[in-house]
Amino acid sequence: MAQKTMIQAITDALALELEKDENVLVFGEDVGHNGGVFRATEGLQEKFGEDRVFDTPLAESGIGGLSIGLSLEGYRPVPEIQFFGFVFEVMDSIAGQMSRTRYRMGGTRHMPITVRAPFGGGVHTPELHADNLEGLMAQTPGLRVVIPSNPYDAKGLLISAIRDNDPVIFLEHMKLYRSFREEVPEGEYTVPLDKAAITREGTDVTVITYGAMVREAIKAADKLEKDGISVEIVDLRTVAPLDVETIIASVEKTGRVVVVQEAQKQAGVGAQVVSEISERAILSLEAPIGRVSAPDTVFPFGQAESAWLPNAADIEAKVREIHEF
Repeated sequence: MAQKTMIQAITDALALELEKDENVLVFGEDVGHNGGVFRATEGLQEKFGEDRVFDTPLAESGIGGLSIGLSLEGYRPVPEIQFFGFVFEVMDSIAGQMSRTRYRMGGTRHMPITVRAPFGGGVHTPELHADNLEGLMAQTPGLRVVIPSNPYDAKGLLISAIRDNDPVIFLEHMKLYRSFREEVPEGEYTVPLDKAAITREGTDVTVITYGAMVREAIKAADKLEKDGISVEIVDLRTVAPLDVETIIASVEKTGRVVVVQEAQKQAGVGAQVVSEISERAILSLEAPIGRVSAPDTVFPFGQAESAWLPNAADIEAKVREIHEF
């Protein structure tokens, strides 16, 4: 197996699905000749043609409407929103149309749309580009929200998402695109949607997280291990719907839990995780549920984001607090 970055794994997944199914279409702002702002679609237009991989006007609302129309005609659109901070321009298509079509049509129509978009802090983007808005999507019934934390999962989850008959919001953290490599099979394979992964086995404290915070949790766990604190890390992978079974099994195993998200604390994915644990496993807890998140403020300008974003040190401190309770 080759060592690949997340961006290379994503390109592989897109190429495989374009090759496998002629109804798969990839489109968005600059995804054609330029290969996307992060080069996730590099070379795909040359290989599959302008009818299969094409640029759109700079209008997210148009991208959403096109996706819906193509789905109703039997295609499997894979639109890209150039940065997920611009999702507000396409919210009606996503939350008002895509998410409701199966229910509205009594199960006779599907929306096999995979909306790809980069997001996340740590790379000093301009305002709006890095915003963590997965909580908005997770609150919308009818949508799957998938956030991979590594190249292997990114490829397998994206293939699963494209093949799914319901709309999937597939969010790719910009900091993970080229920050590390891992072994990724060359051919096709799938990683199941709606299923969390145990990234690291542990016995003392469970850390539940997703996206770039998985990497930060691993760093924290490595340091804590030197002091005899064993951390189990649960990577949600799909943040809506949650894999409650895996979450509860880990919490019952360790009796202590810290929930971590990069997004602001208010009304985020972490709050739903905490709620599920409180309802289903409160008698298994030996300490309060710890939380690590960004402050409830607007995402700061790039010069200040390192002081705003949660990191491994924050996770380590909270795990120690919960462990010593």
